[in-house]
Amino acid sequence: MMPWMEPIDDASAWTGADLERDQSWAYELTNAHKAELDRALQAVKTRGLQLVEITRDNFALPSLHAILSAMLHELRDGRGFVLLRGFPTEDYALADVEKLYWGLCTHLGTGVTQNSEAGLIHHVTDGKSRPKQGTRGVGNPGPVGLHTDLADTVVLCCVRQAPDDPHSAVASTMTIYNEILHQHPEWLPRLYEGFVWTRRAEERPGETPVSNFKVPCYSEADGVVTCRFNGGWIKAGMDLVGEQMTEEETSMFKFISETAVANSYRFPLHKGDIAFCNNYTVFHGRSGHEPIADEGQKRL
Repeated sequence: MMPWMEPIDDASAWTGADLERDQSWAYELTNAHKAELDRALQAVKTRGLQLVEITRDNFALPSLHAILSAMLHELRDGRGFVLLRGFPTEDYALADVEKLYWGLCTHLGTGVTQNSEAGLIHHVTDGKSRPKQGTRGVGNPGPVGLHTDLADTVVLCCVRQAPDDPHSAVASTMTIYNEILHQHPEWLPRLYEGFVWTRRAEERPGETPVSNFKVPCYSEADGVVTCRFNGGWIKAGMDLVGEQMTEEETSMFKFISETAVANSYRFPLHKGDIAFCNNYTVFHGRSGHEPIADEGQKRL
């Protein structure tokens, strides 16, 4: 059976220049929205609810309904990338910022853990609160290449940025697909077949250290193409099972990386900014930053 070989011509295929020209993917909270978030926070605190007990039903945000609906549409059926500015991170204890963040996100989907610590909110930092799971390099100061994460959507809230202001980056995996289709269609069958992924030393007892099936880099169902690609996890998985990448596979990965960078959009992620990325259609990554010695000033 031949894989899907048609170009993607909907909103999910974009370039950095497209996002620069049309910034309707960016939203900003008003003072009224922030006041409503505070009322919702005080309500769950009065009831003594823990993070996992906060739901969209008990964290009411009626004035934000239109914005959140538009964001959800953009994530699912549009560009797959949304930036929300003005989220209140100051004047609150960190535990309360987490409740505000979680409560807001319950209106967009169901929160899940994606590591063996089973935490629902992870601190992306090289500080003391950095996740201690497996072999992932979460929060290290070095640059992070463009990739997808494991959940349907990744959400990144900036509580404190590094002083040298490293920029974040996003890229459309559908634009990359179109470029592969245009320049190297012979690669698509191998990309649809997929590769094993490492479990990053987070497997449970009895589980293999790699996925027990090949994870397709691209998939298609009912004419909808999606992407699942993390070159580092794939290469580490192949090392664990003793496989060598072929010359063609090495060329594929290089092409994906270079095409992603060439078509990416880079942007500052400042205190109070929240970036949302659909992991089926959007890569995310960031620049590196200088190490920060002071625990209280570390990027978070």
